[in-house]
Amino acid sequence: MKSLYDPFPKTKIKGYENAIVHGWNKIIKTLNEKKEQALIVDTYPGVYDEEIKKELKKIDHDVWIDALDLFKDKETIFEQLKYHITDDRIFGRMYYGEINNFIVPEKLEELREKFNEALRNGKQVLVYGYGAHLIGPGLLVYLDMARWEITLRYRKGMPNFQDDNVNEDALRKIKRGFFIEWRVADKYKRSLFDSIDYFLDTNNMEEIKMVSGDGVRAGLKQMAHRPFRLVPYFDPGVWGGQWMKEVCNLDPDKENYAWSFDGVPEENSIYLDFGNGYIELPAMDLVLYEPKPLLGASVYSRFGEEFPIRFDFLDTMGGQNLSLQVHPLTEYIHRMFGMAYTQDESYYILDAKEGASVYLGLKENIDKEQMIEDLYAANRGEILFDAEKYINRFPDKKHDHFLIPAGTCHCSGADAMVLEISATPYCFTFKLWDWARVGLDGLPRPVHIDHGKENIQWDRTTPWVKENLVNAIYTVNENEHVKEEHTGLHELEYIETRRLWIKDEVVIENEDNVNMLNLIEGQKAVIESIDGSFEPFEVHYAETFIVPASVNNYKIVNPTDETIGVLRAYVRKPQA
Repeated sequence: MKSLYDPFPKTKIKGYENAIVHGWNKIIKTLNEKKEQALIVDTYPGVYDEEIKKELKKIDHDVWIDALDLFKDKETIFEQLKYHITDDRIFGRMYYGEINNFIVPEKLEELREKFNEALRNGKQVLVYGYGAHLIGPGLLVYLDMARWEITLRYRKGMPNFQDDNVNEDALRKIKRGFFIEWRVADKYKRSLFDSIDYFLDTNNMEEIKMVSGDGVRAGLKQMAHRPFRLVPYFDPGVWGGQWMKEVCNLDPDKENYAWSFDGVPEENSIYLDFGNGYIELPAMDLVLYEPKPLLGASVYSRFGEEFPIRFDFLDTMGGQNLSLQVHPLTEYIHRMFGMAYTQDESYYILDAKEGASVYLGLKENIDKEQMIEDLYAANRGEILFDAEKYINRFPDKKHDHFLIPAGTCHCSGADAMVLEISATPYCFTFKLWDWARVGLDGLPRPVHIDHGKENIQWDRTTPWVKENLVNAIYTVNENEHVKEEHTGLHELEYIETRRLWIKDEVVIENEDNVNMLNLIEGQKAVIESIDGSFEPFEVHYAETFIVPASVNNYKIVNPTDETIGVLRAYVRKPQA
């Protein structure tokens, strides 16, 4: 049976039908017809400035002001940020500053005076670039960017903002984006959001599109009150497998697919469909603009404008083992990297071949000093690390669930399809051993034994792991309609997961709490509103979807003759 998985999900926006303006010619015509004396074109760092400026200069104007002139030089910025950039390829330190920290005040005053003088003299002014709105008010056009597209551009050679590091390792560029540039840009964009007159989508330079700010804001409000999907992305890896090619309807000619981020608002994008086209925006726009209806009051009070749950895929079907790894404890990630919470996680096995397994926790009575010594020796190339001397290896099969609180040594073995359910600090994996291989870039993949050994919980040995982390499943309730099971996560983790085996339909009481779900068994399911506030929403096998807290109760309907399975995750409420 052919998979119905949609790798390009779109959300239809009501009330702004046919609102997309396509192509530079029509965009320029539309903006010229506004006859505004000042046009402000602000951007997210990552747009192709020179290509865009070439087109925008066709817009009627007398005075052009480049906002990039506001910023400090690259050496000054690097010196200012070197504590946060660090020497590591992967890990920086979270930066909580703002755009004004990188601007020369005298330059800002100079450009503001140039702007105001032009207006006093009746001239048309066009201000372009990241930070343009700081120079002066006017018709505001914003060029937003999807993070995955920025990542791809880094790989192709694009430098970081106000740098010329074209040839630098892409991992280092992504690190600087994640820890610094995107944080600052999101904070700045949030301050502009209600003032933006038009959004310009330049993710695909061959298909430039524009839509009104009112249309985008209405679209985000609509999304925050009904089920939706994020736009997944897929990436190859040295250990990648073949399962996603078929199930997710991907290019069969690719060598493999290792990762899919299909439920990570921090990284994924959204497609807003206006009937005559769609625009792509970062999913973080929804989190930043509509956090309370999306997350719910209790989750928002704990996490602020962050989405605390992520679902992603790890495909080793026909591939190789993941790296042996450990995630940092909360205290460690906060002290060393400035993060508020850590990457607790779990592996839900969507599928597995005979003989598949998971490495999880430590064996009894191991010599921890010898294990660390062996890890260092292996990563120097002196020996091959004997993982099974130190690490438990458990067989896995479809629908097993392995819980992985921070500090637990783990990795998936070959021939498994993992739905990884975790908190969202993104990149905090301390690799301990990578099976003596290099990455697709030909470089050794980063290993962090120094960090890892500070976080390994040495008392998580075989008996404890078996009792607490391997299929800690029990039935919550069961009736003629549904069997509901608790499958995780461990009490040390803040995410609750429930598995629903649905014969016909079930009502979910989400208690003002955002839900992230995946159809883990069955071809399709339909999400229905109890009060008629949204239209029925169909999902298909392996698709991750989000039900905002504002939806309140909702119904999952099984339209087939076979029992379907849904995995539901949400944030546990603190115990009274």
